[in-house]
Amino acid sequence: MARTINMLEAINEALSQEMERDERVFILGEDIGLSGGVFKVTDGLLDKFGEERVLDTPLAEGIIIAAAIGSSMMGLRPVPEIQFADFITPAVEQIVQQASKLRYRSAGGYSCPITIRVCCGAGGGSGLYHSQENATWFVHEPGLKVVMPSTAYDAKGMLLAAIRDPDPVIFFEHKSLYRQAKSEVPEGDYTVPIGPAAVRREGRDLTILTYGFMTQKSLDAAEQMAQKGVEAEVVEIRTLAPIDKTTILDSVRKTNKALIVHEDKKTMGYGAELAAILSEEAFDDLDGPIMRVTGPDVPAIPFSPNLDKAWQVNTEKIVAGIEKLAAY
Repeated sequence: MARTINMLEAINEALSQEMERDERVFILGEDIGLSGGVFKVTDGLLDKFGEERVLDTPLAEGIIIAAAIGSSMMGLRPVPEIQFADFITPAVEQIVQQASKLRYRSAGGYSCPITIRVCCGAGGGSGLYHSQENATWFVHEPGLKVVMPSTAYDAKGMLLAAIRDPDPVIFFEHKSLYRQAKSEVPEGDYTVPIGPAAVRREGRDLTILTYGFMTQKSLDAAEQMAQKGVEAEVVEIRTLAPIDKTTILDSVRKTNKALIVHEDKKTMGYGAELAAILSEEAFDDLDGPIMRVTGPDVPAIPFSPNLDKAWQVNTEKIVAGIEKLAAY
């Protein structure tokens, strides 16, 4: 039976159900137990599963991930949380040098079945250190799977798939979607496969390639442009690594134009790789330049409300990008 819940509730339900199903699963992170997490994503799990499976940790991201990697090698299924993506840097050594390479360096002797939940993204005037969307740091690294769902349905199904995956998965959760993203979600067990992209809106005039919170903004922009006779197809790349090139290329070959939209910075961002793929494998199908609407190349998101608003990738900026590309 399905009912409408938000992404926060869907993630909490996925954690609870998987911890009930598999006694090897436990969660660890900063403030996830007694307080239920800074956004209350893990609320109620301490009471349900106790301190042995819901571990409040020190403010030490490197130790959190190192402990998760070690316990995974002993047969457990840890789900560590990084409270904000901005604070993941102390754990990068463990993620990139250890988790991603463990299967390779052991010639298959060990796997690393950890799911790293990471809260990310701008919104709410959080300013510096609580607003980055830095998934691009990790898609570069073979051995890691990187996902960022935009719906409550996908959040539950992909989190269950990630926890059951034999290899490390980084599961990005945009904080602006926690309560905004609502959809029908089955009460029972189901998974959404890691890998395939999703066509969220059919169109004929151009393709928008996007992910995360920008999926919602892109759909809003596409609906606005439909009133002007421009039909944009919206493809959500909900798995950033590995990339579902088939769905991306099929869509662009159908519409012959591509607009890439993401919140992260432009230079060397995820969109640059998408543009390279299209240039190499669909050049003859393009009727216009590959264009991007992205966050600006500035050191951090400003705290000032006016500057924060100017920084934001919003519907208006995406509409302007669609109008420019459609004119070719």
